[in-house]
Amino acid sequence: MLVPKLVSSDAASVAGDVLVLLSGSNGRILAATGTLTTTQRRQLTEAVAAVGGTGPVGIPGSVIGRSGRIVVSAETGAGTESLRRAVGAAVLGIDSAATVAVVLPDHSDATLSAIAEGALLGAYRFTRYRDRPTIRSLTLVTSGTVTRGQRAIVRQAAVVSDSVALARDLVNTAPNDLGPPEFAALARDQFADSDVTVKVWDDRALRRGRFGGLTAVGQGSVRGPRLVRLTYAPARATTQVALVGKGITFDSGGLSLKPAKAMETMKSDMGGAACVLAVVQAAERLRLPVAVTGWLALAENMPSGTAQRPGDVITIRGGKTVEVLNTDAEGRLVLADALIEAGKESPDMIIDVATLTGAQLVALGSRVAGAMGTDDLRDAVVAAGEVAGESLWPMPLPPELRPSLDSTVADLANIGDRNGGMLTAALFLKEFVDADTPWAHVDIAGPAFNEAAPHDYTPKGGTGFGVRTLVEYLRTTGADAT
Repeated sequence: MLVPKLVSSDAASVAGDVLVLLSGSNGRILAATGTLTTTQRRQLTEAVAAVGGTGPVGIPGSVIGRSGRIVVSAETGAGTESLRRAVGAAVLGIDSAATVAVVLPDHSDATLSAIAEGALLGAYRFTRYRDRPTIRSLTLVTSGTVTRGQRAIVRQAAVVSDSVALARDLVNTAPNDLGPPEFAALARDQFADSDVTVKVWDDRALRRGRFGGLTAVGQGSVRGPRLVRLTYAPARATTQVALVGKGITFDSGGLSLKPAKAMETMKSDMGGAACVLAVVQAAERLRLPVAVTGWLALAENMPSGTAQRPGDVITIRGGKTVEVLNTDAEGRLVLADALIEAGKESPDMIIDVATLTGAQLVALGSRVAGAMGTDDLRDAVVAAGEVAGESLWPMPLPPELRPSLDSTVADLANIGDRNGGMLTAALFLKEFVDADTPWAHVDIAGPAFNEAAPHDYTPKGGTGFGVRTLVEYLRTTGADAT
């Protein structure tokens, strides 16, 4: 885990390959008083103006008397997310520097948290399959006195960012290296020396337990399904939150086969499970005073002679029957099993996270997740996302769409009206949550994987979307309960 060093110093004397500063929309360098001399500020402002003052720009290091280049992120705006993005974009754009220093524009805790997190998110590099230059050290420079509370803020940012990196790594891992058994084994290893307990149901245990959704989706693959429960239960906790993550390690569509192009990113269909695992890790490392149970519903959706067929009727955990009309609507089937099992423990609330529908992309694009469920919990999750810097939009659950899920042979069908497909998918999940339990469903189909060019602190590939939102929600929930 990369933990930034927080130092009180002047900018010119800080060692590092790259120095990152911030400029405002007027081109004026934003740096805490004392870190730059008047002459250095004037020279830097002139240098920014000379290169246009937009986005991250390179400035000769000689401007402030140090070797290497200076990256200045312009147009920062006023909010913490703007700072987070500006610094993240600068660090993400660094190609070959081992050591980076960032000069803080002021002394506030909010600024420190945003810049530390932005820099760490931008420093992420996925190196499993090829060598890439990585940032080995990160220094945050302030002219004020460094306090114990500020060091705690930096560590919290490091923990959260490291968990985001874990989720990104999982999504970026090739599907031949990460099937359901490998994912479950990784979960055991990840929490081997922690206060998180891990229980795994293998394919035989799932069949014996009548987990019909997981079993049906996974039966077409030689790598059987898994259900993983992660339990973090601090002694002082008074609130229990259940998190459920969709973990389709590769989604071919099954016999309802996807087009080849659509399969290229389907290693990302376990982004919900990756998010949940990462959130549990962060909760334990931050010692949040809230009990968290994470459920990873893991399966590989493949076509074969043993795969489920359109027209099959399966029995979900708990006894409800589902007619499978489309085997490519498989995520809701594995989530149904996990939601039922999570509900048996009577948590105070259930939040599920899933790359569930292409309709989410149609409705909200690739950077905004859809949030549905019980109004109060849904809105609280959306609000947590706003604080964390992740965009979620509250969506309704129109009751008039529910009849489209009716089946003539089973309790319900796995697909409904094509119009409003994100909403009908959520209505399907609602069938497996007790009406008295607050529940939120977050569809991250678009935001979980960035197919476009890198932007802000977001690299191409896995984004780790949802981790920061749920950590913020748990932090707030834990604080409210104490």
